Amino acid sequence: MAVAKAFSAQNVSWLHGLAGLFLKPPRLQIAALCYRQGEKEPEVLLVSTRDSGRLILPKGWPEKDKPAFETALLEVYEEAGVIGKADPRPMGSFRSFKGLADGLRIRTKVLVFKVHFEKQLKDFPEAGQRERVWLPISEAIEAADEPALKRFLRRHRSHFG
Repeated sequence: MAVAKAFSAQNVSWLHGLAGLFLKPPRLQIAALCYRQGEKEPEVLLVSTRDSGRLILPKGWPEKDKPAFETALLEVYEEAGVIGKADPRPMGSFRSFKGLADGLRIRTKVLVFKVHFEKQLKDFPEAGQRERVWLPISEAIEAADEPALKRFLRRHRSHFG
């Protein structure tokens, strides 16, 4: 009986190790949830992806030697030409996927920082590569192309103003 238990434990351990080869922990991305006051309700900024045109938050990989909130400011500038002031504390996070050029998709954890809009530039690094869309929060929830982002926006809709 002891041999059967030991063998069974070895099999479980081996399977767990094998699964670890295929299930990698999510990689961290930093996102900017940029907002401004709209006519009836706050508006949030969504940008299109370069490949498929899906509407998402401006986001990217963490920058070495920069606090995460500064990375959020850099991403919203590069992808949308927006200048703003970021809260140094994250609002929260959601799970997503990052599509790579070779067709692979990487699981990501997206850490979101609230950015108060100050101004928008006509010339910015990714001008012509992405569309910038300001939408009332209720419309942004529907327009966002990631289910987890929709849930995140719905959960945090009262945090603007």
